[in-house]
Amino acid sequence: MEIREIEIGQITVSVQNTRKKLDAGQEDSSLEDLAASIREKGLLQPIIVRPIDRGYELISGQRRLMACRQIGMQAIPAIVRDGVDDVDATAISLIENVHRADMNPPDKARAFQQLAQHYGRDLSRVSKETGVSVSTIKKYLSLLELPLELQERLSTSEGPAKIDALHTLARTFKTPEEMAEAYQHIAGFKQDIQVAILRESGGDVSKIPELVAEAMEGAFNARTCRGLKGKFMCEFIPEELADTVIELVTRYTTRKLPLKELVKGLK
Repeated sequence: MEIREIEIGQITVSVQNTRKKLDAGQEDSSLEDLAASIREKGLLQPIIVRPIDRGYELISGQRRLMACRQIGMQAIPAIVRDGVDDVDATAISLIENVHRADMNPPDKARAFQQLAQHYGRDLSRVSKETGVSVSTIKKYLSLLELPLELQERLSTSEGPAKIDALHTLARTFKTPEEMAEAYQHIAGFKQDIQVAILRESGGDVSKIPELVAEAMEGAFNARTCRGLKGKFMCEFIPEELADTVIELVTRYTTRKLPLKELVKGLK
């Protein structure tokens, strides 16, 4: 592996590049913004390429390459990776992008799918190669079960919690039609409320309108804890209060805190 200046005209984009939707995640930073930054400060992070018969193939850094082309750069710093096959190219592209908030979720899901197929659907191996937990990989893979119309609406601007809501949607309903209908009803709610409605429906799409009506009246804003195998699962408590509530309830159930003190602490 080495870093060298390569003529931009010699570089083509690899089909193994996992970033397909370049405008995803650019709600706050466009290609023009990146180009302006490179013009002012230079390219701070080299792209990654592999040698091919007639030049080089881009593995990672497509937006950086496009921005450099836009401002008329003739050459670009690049890390040259020899002996990289198609699967390795996908892995390199994914690993560089997987922890970035601005990668389009379906692109990330498809990259995980490619890696899983290569490793015999061994998600533990995919997890080891990418540093992403198996549970998170499963959530992304479930997005590919959604109707295309919903996949196209996935946006990095909605944050990682949106993945949880759509993962729940894919796991709750069996057909694309049901998924689309359910999402149409819950689209305007915050993500934790979306998850609550979907779970409460039990996979029956006919229950969604009634649950939506309840949600509009504030039914799912109730903050509750329930016991689960000796532990406590706080599903709808604000993150900043969850630790306090768990501590108070745990102390009460182990008889270290009088009931009146528990109530006082929860006020």
